[in-house]
Amino acid sequence: MEDVAITGSTGGTGGTGSTSEPKARRGRRVRMTGAERREQLLDIGRTLFAEKGFEGTSVEEIAAKAGVSKPVVYEHFGGKEGLYAVVVDREMRQLLDMVTGALTAGHPRELLEQAAFALLDYIERYTDGFRILVRDSPVAQSTGTFASLISDIATQVEDILGLEFKARGFDPKLAPLYAQALVGSVALTGQWWLDVRRPKKAEVAAHLVNLAWHGLDGLEQKPRLIGHRKN
Repeated sequence: MEDVAITGSTGGTGGTGSTSEPKARRGRRVRMTGAERREQLLDIGRTLFAEKGFEGTSVEEIAAKAGVSKPVVYEHFGGKEGLYAVVVDREMRQLLDMVTGALTAGHPRELLEQAAFALLDYIERYTDGFRILVRDSPVAQSTGTFASLISDIATQVEDILGLEFKARGFDPKLAPLYAQALVGSVALTGQWWLDVRRPKKAEVAAHLVNLAWHGLDGLEQKPRLIGHRKN
């Protein structure tokens, strides 16, 4: 399947175009497959949603930046809501995959470090995606919310905490509560760090784990990372 073409003009050798120049020389039609056009629209939509939010982005602007007509956007996604839903779903899966894939260590404290790094890595690498996820959206009910995503990530941490609680004689039924608190604190700190970008990522991770591991009463004055990753 080929999508609507992008057209462009090529100038002649002189300052003014020649009306007798063949059409093939004056303009070249570049066609995209349906899959290529879909990816282009997703990339453009992702950028605009991050910059302007859902309400501030229009189908007209998306189409104009893609060099297509509005019906092409509707053909691929059924409208702005459909495009937004796919963008959000992709970002949520990307973040969840990064967190779950990072949890490989055996020591609980290092697992906390890995979870903190994974969230901060996502914020750093996929800044537009993170900005979209933390915005409120009128279509959140159909696409999920950042809170629900954080809950999914907390579920991964919950299993780790449950084993640690049991080994230390604490009630493992409280693990979900602590998991939500830990992951939520990292996510909210990440929103703040997104704008200030200091201190460095490793230092932010170290302080987050310092608070989570030691509590306010036992904080290390100079928190350290015990895992192999230092930056």
